[in-house]
Amino acid sequence: MASWLCAMLHCFGSYILADLLLGEPLIDYFSNNSSVLLATAVWYLIFFCPLDLFYKCVCFLPVKLIFVAMKEVVRVRKIAVGIHHAHHHYHHGWFVMIATGWVKGSGVALMSNVEQLLRGVWKPETNEILHMSFPTKASLYGAILFTLQQTRWLPVSKASLIFIFTMFMVSCKVFLTATHSHSSPFDVLEGYICPVLFGTTWGGNHHHDNHGGSHGGSHGGGGPGSPHSALPAKSKEELSEGSRKKKTKKAD
Repeated sequence: MASWLCAMLHCFGSYILADLLLGEPLIDYFSNNSSVLLATAVWYLIFFCPLDLFYKCVCFLPVKLIFVAMKEVVRVRKIAVGIHHAHHHYHHGWFVMIATGWVKGSGVALMSNVEQLLRGVWKPETNEILHMSFPTKASLYGAILFTLQQTRWLPVSKASLIFIFTMFMVSCKVFLTATHSHSSPFDVLEGYICPVLFGTTWGGNHHHDNHGGSHGGSHGGGGPGSPHSALPAKSKEELSEGSRKKKTKKAD
């Protein structure tokens, strides 16, 4: 039972979170019998197919890439539909529209901790908001773009934006899956923007450590670990060693 519930959360998690945000019944999407039966059939074939044939076929890389591309097409459509739905309830609620589009695109990842509880596992350090993956970040950025388009601040048609963003998502996700990479295309952009906006990068702790060390050296002056005290100490040792050599030569 727990396995089936986790599978349903993976299939319908985005709809559940969107209904929660908009104050609609959380089990409303489960009234779609065909979708629930299809998800149940896939769950059964994944876990109980003889010799794991269905799982092996799905994990075969060419087949997997096709499903990955299809998933990104559905993701972009869900973001656009979620923002359009939220716009009907809150015409000027930008943050509501962004939040609804975001959970529509990445609801499965955002509900990962709930899914872990159903499996009897609790790993709070794996919170998706703390360590966002590429689909979660892309869904957030896409929700912002579609919200700007919905409110007429982005002068582009919805069809064009859907096409452009779908091509971006499909190409990036297919490339990352084919190369077995867990990096994000946004890492380079964030590496330039974060120091400007927030004064630090993702490795901000090392920056603060080095910053504190330099302050300690400048205020401590003669501390044993400061570079300014190490250089004079080294030169004194070399001078004393040179004087000892001169004395031994004179003694000889």
